[in-house]
Amino acid sequence: MERVEQHMCFGGRQEVWKHASRSTGTEMRFGVYLPPAALRGEKRPVLYWLSGLTCTEQNFITKAGAQQFAAVHELIVVAPDTSPRGAGVANDEAYDLGQGAGFYVNATESPWAPHYRMQDYVAVELPALVEQHFPASAVRGISGHSMGGHGALVTALRNPGRYRSVSAFSPIVAPSQVPWGRKALGAYLGADSSRWAEWDAVQLIANASERLTILVDQGESDEFLQEQLRPELLRQACNAAGHPLELRMQRGYDHSYYFIASFIGEHIAHHARELAR
Repeated sequence: MERVEQHMCFGGRQEVWKHASRSTGTEMRFGVYLPPAALRGEKRPVLYWLSGLTCTEQNFITKAGAQQFAAVHELIVVAPDTSPRGAGVANDEAYDLGQGAGFYVNATESPWAPHYRMQDYVAVELPALVEQHFPASAVRGISGHSMGGHGALVTALRNPGRYRSVSAFSPIVAPSQVPWGRKALGAYLGADSSRWAEWDAVQLIANASERLTILVDQGESDEFLQEQLRPELLRQACNAAGHPLELRMQRGYDHSYYFIASFIGEHIAHHARELAR
């Protein structure tokens, strides 16, 4: 563990750390916001944020404006990178596959399998690291945007009991049914689409053993809404399964961090309420 960045912010401190990851076999980076109570040594709940395609840990910590709300609610916020990186890590020229596009799955196919084990990283290794090195409790929430919204939903659904709250902005809710998801899952998991179901939130909802309320914000002017995101599929799946969902369609908003910054305070308040139960 090596701290590479730190900045005082709203009475707390925004830091960036790097470390050697057992899951990915690479160096990984993550941002961590420590609210004022954490700086005093008090153990606080943790909200994990998963970013979208092309992002690093920097996008969320510099653009979302989450720190002011995390300080008010005394939540630690952890934002990892979106994929393994490095000269020896498989990559693709396209923006939606390879480095910057890990899709939060554990890859099984060559050349991705040796390093692309992002589900193990975000669900197991990273929380253990955070709880060992920071004043963090084992009370966890998870959220994310776009590819990271997919990651947040799938990670919560695959790991009942590990998280107390979940939300997403503009998530890819049914990767098995949209171009971004079919491309990534086909590459990382192979051509047999039956293997994709365990990484598809819409399909996981049907047999979910836990009923965390899912909060989703989706911009109605999002350029990816109809082809890639399709939130109506999540609504249908939740209605069929009786799974609690608050899907808010936001008029005029797009896919950008301007959208995230507009509603991140409400999401952090949602997590704070659930994590305090």
